[in-house]
Amino acid sequence: MKRLLPILFSLFYCISLQAQNAIEVKGKLLDKKNQFPIEAATVYLSSAKDSTVIDYTITDKNGNFKLETKKITQPFVLKISYMGYQSLKKEMDALTESKDFGNLFLTENENVLNEVVIKSEAPPIRIKKDTLEFNASSFKVRPDANVETLLKQLPGVVIDEEGKITVNGKEVNQILVNGKPFFDKDGKIALQSLPADLINKIQVSDTKTKKEELNKQAASSNNASINLTIDKDKNKGLFGKIMAGAGTDNRYESNGLINYFKNKRKISVLTSSNNINSPGFSMNEIFDNMGGGRSRSGYYYGQNSFAVNGIRFGGGNGITRSNMVGVNYTDELAKHFDATGSYFFTNTNTGNKTSSKVTTFLPTGNLYSESRGTSNNETNGHNLNFEFEYKIDSTATIVVAPKFNKSQSNNRNESSGESYNTNGDLVNESTSHYSSDSNNDKFNNSIFFNKRFKGNKQFLAINFDNENSKDESNGISVNKVDFQNPAETDVDRNQNIRNKNITDNYHVNVEFSNKITDSLSVEIGGDFRINSNSTERKTFDFNDSSQEYNDFNAAQSNYFTTENIFIRPQTAFKITKKKINFNLEAGPMIIRQNTFSNYMGQDMGLRKNYVLPYFNMNSRYKISKSKSVGIYYDYRVDLPSAYQLLPVEDLSNPMGIYKGNPDLNPNKTHSGNISYNNYDYATRSGFYVYMYANYYENRVVSSMIYDKENLKTTSTYENISGNYSVSLGGSWNKTLKKEANIYKFSVGTYGGYSFDKGFVDGEIYEANTFSVYPRISFTYEIDKLFSLTANYNPVFNDSKYTNYTINSTSNFNHRAELQSTNYFGKKWIFANDFSYSYNSNISDGYKKDFYLWNTSLGYTFFKEQLTAKVKVYDLLNQNQNATRYISPTNIYDSENTVLKRYLMFSLTYKISKFGGKEKKYNERRF
Repeated sequence: MKRLLPILFSLFYCISLQAQNAIEVKGKLLDKKNQFPIEAATVYLSSAKDSTVIDYTITDKNGNFKLETKKITQPFVLKISYMGYQSLKKEMDALTESKDFGNLFLTENENVLNEVVIKSEAPPIRIKKDTLEFNASSFKVRPDANVETLLKQLPGVVIDEEGKITVNGKEVNQILVNGKPFFDKDGKIALQSLPADLINKIQVSDTKTKKEELNKQAASSNNASINLTIDKDKNKGLFGKIMAGAGTDNRYESNGLINYFKNKRKISVLTSSNNINSPGFSMNEIFDNMGGGRSRSGYYYGQNSFAVNGIRFGGGNGITRSNMVGVNYTDELAKHFDATGSYFFTNTNTGNKTSSKVTTFLPTGNLYSESRGTSNNETNGHNLNFEFEYKIDSTATIVVAPKFNKSQSNNRNESSGESYNTNGDLVNESTSHYSSDSNNDKFNNSIFFNKRFKGNKQFLAINFDNENSKDESNGISVNKVDFQNPAETDVDRNQNIRNKNITDNYHVNVEFSNKITDSLSVEIGGDFRINSNSTERKTFDFNDSSQEYNDFNAAQSNYFTTENIFIRPQTAFKITKKKINFNLEAGPMIIRQNTFSNYMGQDMGLRKNYVLPYFNMNSRYKISKSKSVGIYYDYRVDLPSAYQLLPVEDLSNPMGIYKGNPDLNPNKTHSGNISYNNYDYATRSGFYVYMYANYYENRVVSSMIYDKENLKTTSTYENISGNYSVSLGGSWNKTLKKEANIYKFSVGTYGGYSFDKGFVDGEIYEANTFSVYPRISFTYEIDKLFSLTANYNPVFNDSKYTNYTINSTSNFNHRAELQSTNYFGKKWIFANDFSYSYNSNISDGYKKDFYLWNTSLGYTFFKEQLTAKVKVYDLLNQNQNATRYISPTNIYDSENTVLKRYLMFSLTYKISKFGGKEKKYNERRF
């Protein structure tokens, strides 16, 4: 903890520096003719040289504006814009001290003939109450750029190397197109596939729930939402891209996205097929779907694992062949009745070879094991999602959102391994063969009704959610364990194992809100939940006589059910003012837990009742338009499962016995978060700092005892208190622009400390883990000619232990990246991604470092509709996947199959047929 204090002090010391060297610009905006104040007009300062936005604000209800900015030593322009009025401009050579512009006047646009249109200059930024709106045409990108490239040009927007988007320090968790999901709300498909020149406005606001949106409440989350509005002239037509590629080593890739837009009706079809570990919907202008380097994005979970529409595909390691077809439909089916729906079919096949080494810590000495394995997993998935919204009248709305998911999987795994005692002597050898077929069916639904009363001062919100799922698997498992000690009985199992897991969750929430004053609201209601789960395992031994799996093994079969009922009276207070939002929910939570098991023909049940407190508080103070402080606290209770509670022995693992503990108490966790973010438009720089902490008042942990003769384990569960974790992080970004040259700097760090206690061999161990993840990035761009990005991301982990024979362990990783792009006119693009990775303490036998170099050359022709590319992945043929994971109880080193060098040739065809007609008019600009 002492190590974090200097970092914390340094980060928050930076906050105080922001107030220095600031000047104030203010004034009052009035209608020239009638002298009344103009509210919500956009006032901004921009560079006279290149129109770069320096700072901006909005006028209040009295027409006053005030903004704090840095001293300006270059010529700049004060611009004021408001719909229906002629824009106002004031040019100045410099601004080195505070200035009051006094009363400023806007002239209303006069009525003119139909064939003459008066257009004022559209400001690059507008503020509309709680929404920050960017004019897309004010930010220039290459003609073939996607929406992600456009977002990177916006002030305050940062997209890191993993694809995470932040706006003024707030993480973006929702991206919509014309207010509706484009395949999915996380927006990854929209960012990667939609062309930038399609977009008219980019609107940024705090992410709201449907209840907050309909009742015009302030957002309770600290996340941001982006809405992309499409230019009216391009909201009618057919557009998209089709790409296909073939490469060496039998590698291939293809994808296509075809969109048909006609006003509110939008139909999109997405297809892909590849065997290069890609989700297939990336329309990257340089590397297409090629992974690694800049093509790595937030939808990846590992070398071969990715998610589409909230559904994860792949297992995280190996090489995946995937096929996907998706359809998205959005329309207004009738007046006040909007519908959105999407369907995905996915097919993935993943093959992997893995090897691992594990060191397990014990009070009397360490244990060691090694293993090798191969696997092949194939999954077919169907995902159907809908959202229907019907506005009954101006005060009542109902939203229904059903989701259907169905998948079938086929898994094949083979492995072998050895285990060693603390002296390094071989104790046992094992082999395992497992194959299974599984089916998963899942149905989710949400029904939300909202009604407002008394001039929007009161509202009633009723929400019903359900989740129903069933997982079934049927597998053959062959396990053999040979012990070196002749006194031990070897394990030889050949079994048919059938598993079934059924989950049914139902949730009803009723809430009535009354606005006491303009800023204070009181909410009362009730929250009712029923969560039930049942697991059944049936094991049949192979019968040599009948050559069938028909000998029921009662000792290795079991049945568990858990039913949890939650009743929570709901009381909440909300304070919403111009600068502060405060939400507090508190009350009792009444819980009944029923658990049941059937084992060896015997029934066993346990019922527990709890009355526990519920508490949630979040507050956000807005210091200025771009500076805010957020504080969050939550008290959370989680119940142990029937498997953890009931004293039933699970003998299904040949090397371990598990038994529940009926005396377990619930998990009780205190969580807190404090954050500060600031983006200074005057210097085009900003930073974000946060601290997050968890204190575990009570925690359910595994208690494991090892038999040193055969390394078999006996496990149960115990409660322990006093565990905690603290994380601290921050980032700073700055952009400098000088003529056509752009310089971007980014520095960030994440530090974490955790204190963990648990049980091993009947004794309490303690683990103190400290981790630091600093990162630094620099980008240099020459507009439309060249860009160079350098990243460095070291990772340091250090763990110290009590009551182990090992006192400490540490690991240090380096990752350095260099990315360059050269544009030769409008036709040629040449790009390179080069990275170096180093792992300091990985086990012997695994390579500690490697280089990864990807290169691409693209040429655009045929009226810029066709693009041909030649790409090489892993040019040096050094790619590898060797990792080390350090936990409070062991060190785990592993290596998995990865893609190696291949060359790919691809051809992309661009479709762009819009139905909007160009308007001919006389134009006057002011």
